[in-house]
Amino acid sequence: MTEPDIGRLETEMNRGFLHILVLALLEKNMYGYSMVKHIGSLGYKVEENTLYPLLRRLEKNGRIASKWELAGGRPRKFYGITPEGRALRTGLLEIWRRQGRVLEEIVKERLAG
Repeated sequence: MTEPDIGRLETEMNRGFLHILVLALLEKNMYGYSMVKHIGSLGYKVEENTLYPLLRRLEKNGRIASKWELAGGRPRKFYGITPEGRALRTGLLEIWRRQGRVLEEIVKERLAG
C-alpha cells in the first residue's frame, strides 16, 4: 500500500470520526475556532475548511443548533447539541465501540504473535 492510499483511507475514516467527535464536544457549547484548537491540543488535527461545512450540515439536519454571542468582545457563533444530535451520537458511539472491540479481538488473535 502506498502513502497516497493510506492518506485516502485516512480521509474516509476521519469523516465518521469527526462526526462523533463534534457531537461529543458540543455537549458544552463551543464556537468553531475553539473546537479546532481544542481538538488540536489533544493531538488530532482538523482543518477549519473541514469543520465548518460539517457544522453547517449538522445544523441543517437538526443535530446541532447555533446562536451568536459576544465572547471576548467579539461576536461568535456558538454551537450546541440538540436532542436529535444526542440520539445520533449515542448510536454512532455504539457502532464505534463495537468496531473497536472487533478490531482489537482480531489484532489480538492474529497479530499479537
